[in-house]
Amino acid sequence: MISLDSQTIILLCSHLGLSPNPEFTPLTLREWNPLARKLQTAKLRPAVLLGWSAADFQAQLSTSTEEADRFATLLERSSALAIALERLESLGIKALTRADSDYPQRYRERLKDSAPAILFYAGEKNLLGQPGIAVVGSRHLDDAGQECAKFIGNACGISGQVLYSGGAKGVDTLSMEAALEARGTAVGVLADSLEKNVRTHNKALRQGDLCMVTPYSPNAGFSVGAAMGRNRLIYCLADFAIVVASDAETGGTWAGATETLKNRWVPVFVLAHAAMPEGNRLLLQKGALPFDHPFKGSPLKLAEWLEEKSSNQPKTPIQPGLF
Repeated sequence: MISLDSQTIILLCSHLGLSPNPEFTPLTLREWNPLARKLQTAKLRPAVLLGWSAADFQAQLSTSTEEADRFATLLERSSALAIALERLESLGIKALTRADSDYPQRYRERLKDSAPAILFYAGEKNLLGQPGIAVVGSRHLDDAGQECAKFIGNACGISGQVLYSGGAKGVDTLSMEAALEARGTAVGVLADSLEKNVRTHNKALRQGDLCMVTPYSPNAGFSVGAAMGRNRLIYCLADFAIVVASDAETGGTWAGATETLKNRWVPVFVLAHAAMPEGNRLLLQKGALPFDHPFKGSPLKLAEWLEEKSSNQPKTPIQPGLF
C-alpha cells in the first residue's frame, strides 16, 4: 500500500493520471522543494494537503493565488492516480518517494535537496544503496574497455558487490550481464522507458537479482537530457565508481564523472592503459584514480583494493535533506 504522504507527492510531482493537456503541469523538483520546506517549517506532513482547497493553501502556507490553484487542482485526481498505479503494479512497477522510510538513504545524504522526489522501480528495491561499484562509460569500446567492463561485472558477482550501471548498451550492458551470469546482483538506473526494460529483463527482476529504477515517468522515452540527469544517481548509490571510457570534455560519462569528482560523492577510478581515450587521461588529471588494465589482483579483492587506493581521499559531509 502506498502511503498518503507518497500519494500526495506523486499527485503533485508526476504526470500519472493527468490528461494529455492538463490545466496545470506537475511540480518540478525545484518547485517541490520550497513547498516541502514550508511543510517542514509548519511541522506538517505532505498527506495533510489531501483535500485542501486553494484557499487553504493560501491561508496555511502563504502561497500565491496561482500556486494555490495549481496545487489544489493537481491533488484532485486521486481516482485517476489509483488507476495508473494499479496498471503499473500489474507490470511489476512501484513508486518510492522521499517521504518513504525505505527511500535510498544515500540519495538523501549525498544529493540532499537534489534527490528525486519520486523514483519508479521494478525488482528488488533492497538492492538500492547496498555495497557496490558503479561502472560507467561509452557505448563504443575498444577491446580493453570491453574486457574491463566484463571483469568488473564478474568481480562484483562473485564477491557479493552490487553492480550499478545505467542499463544502456556498451559498458552498462556488458558489466550487468557479467554480474548476473556470475550469480550476482545489479541495479540499472534508467534514462528511458522502465516499462520497456521490465519486459526485457523480466527473469532477473522476478528472481530478485536485479532492480531497475528511474526518476522519470515509467513510459518516458530516451533523451540526452534525461541521460545527463540520471548520471549522478548511478554514482550516488555506490561505494566506488569506475569509468571505463570517456570522451574528452563532452558527453554524459564526462559530465557525470567530473560532477562526482567535484562533489566527492564517491571515489572515481578511470581505466588506465596505453591506448586509453583522451577523456580518461583528462579525468586522471582532474583527480580521478587510475584503474590499471589488466587488473593484477584477485577479482574477489576488487572492493578491498578500491578502498585501499582511495582511503586518503576527502569525503563530503553527510547532511540529510527534505522529504
